[in-house]
Amino acid sequence: MINRVILVGRLTKDPDLRYTPNGVPVATFTLAVNRTFSNQQGERETDFINCVVWRRQAENAANYLKKGNLAGVDGRIQTRNYEGQDGKRVYVTEVLAESVQFLEPKGSSSGERMGGNQYGGNDNPFGGQGNRSQNQNQRKDSYTKIDDDPFSNDGQTIDISDDDLPF
Repeated sequence: MINRVILVGRLTKDPDLRYTPNGVPVATFTLAVNRTFSNQQGERETDFINCVVWRRQAENAANYLKKGNLAGVDGRIQTRNYEGQDGKRVYVTEVLAESVQFLEPKGSSSGERMGGNQYGGNDNPFGGQGNRSQNQNQRKDSYTKIDDDPFSNDGQTIDISDDDLPF
């Protein structure tokens, strides 16, 4: 049997950290995960998925994740039930997170586009890419536009010597 869940979404509020009577930390939070398709009105719907994380990862999540942060969760689905105040059985389905990844650098505001100088130094969670987004934009700007293409067929022959060829 396989029970594996991988989610990427934004926290709807700060994680709630509690401790069991034995002192084991447990944090709960909800991820807002966008669906990959639009409904009939052309709007993209969002699922709100409850997550539970235990022990050291629970403390890390509570200390470093805040409302609006982008997070990745790897875990499994778990269903539990309990008796509600009205005496009826209540079923809860949640993701038991085995790994929580912080997908935004420390100190960035939620929902902000990646780029600029915020990825430099040791806080870069993406493996030292530096100003990757900024560099990509500069490369895009340096491309020749189609209208300015020196190889377009404007009726003139193009003079290319063997020394100009890379092979």
